Amino acid sequence: MDWLKAAQQLRDEGQPGVLVTVAEVRGHAPREAGAKMVVGRDRTWGSVGGGNLEATALARAREMIGSGATEPEMYEARLNPHARNEHARQCCGGVVRLLLEPLAVRPVVALFGLGHVGYELARILSRLPVRLLLVDSRPEQLDRVRLADVIDGTADVGIHHTLLGEQVLEQLPRGAHVLIMTHDHAEDYALCDAALRLPQPLGSIGLIGSAAKWTRFAAQLAAAGHRPDVIARITCPIGQPGIAGKDPAVIAVAVAATLLAVLPASQRAAGPASTDERGTSEEGRQGSEGGRGGGRGPGGERERQSAK
Repeated sequence: MDWLKAAQQLRDEGQPGVLVTVAEVRGHAPREAGAKMVVGRDRTWGSVGGGNLEATALARAREMIGSGATEPEMYEARLNPHARNEHARQCCGGVVRLLLEPLAVRPVVALFGLGHVGYELARILSRLPVRLLLVDSRPEQLDRVRLADVIDGTADVGIHHTLLGEQVLEQLPRGAHVLIMTHDHAEDYALCDAALRLPQPLGSIGLIGSAAKWTRFAAQLAAAGHRPDVIARITCPIGQPGIAGKDPAVIAVAVAATLLAVLPASQRAAGPASTDERGTSEEGRQGSEGGRGGGRGPGGERERQSAK
């Protein structure tokens, strides 16, 4: 497997890594400039020369993965018998400079319901370097022609047509962000209940709807056995305070703005276009219900959203 496929595999699996490149060679060295190695938590692909050089690079790469480093760094190694090495001697006689570049994990955003608001929100989020999962129980809403603008964005897009969105919820990684805006209140409630029961902590849970809808849901969740502090993990209404309006595009902008506030700074700017993760899916028209609403961000409440 070449380094590009290795890096893509790590990204597809949601795993961090480090790309190690021989940036410069002076004198004799085991590999030429441009040689690459990809380092994961427990796997490696390729080689930058073996011996102390590679062992040191591997150890440093794993330290960077463990600390969550986001900035690249240079490492210089002198390959002579007098150099002090941790992993045996390497006597090629040259000097090698390595560039270690972190391969960050893309944040996961799972969007349940691709009606009017969901579609507009997916279009915005698809321009960001995230892993965007689109989930709906209605096949016509996930039609690839309809989602062409979303699929062609920077995000890694996964499309999931399923009658039970809970099955997608169960597969989400730790720290994923969930946005619930389906066409059906019963479906919305089932997803909220399932999200609160997950063993892995989510980054955030947002529910589209009015204050009245949330009052009803909160009471039902309490009756189902959820503690008040657990129920409070759900934000409803959703959206950036101060951005008012009921047009689907306006609501989508408000929700995206709130999400941007909690994404790592390194993930807010679009990176190079990526290979799509394309599953089979379907979206649901959200009708006017998803098209009317405001929301509450971390700091407060905005105009009410429709109870759908």
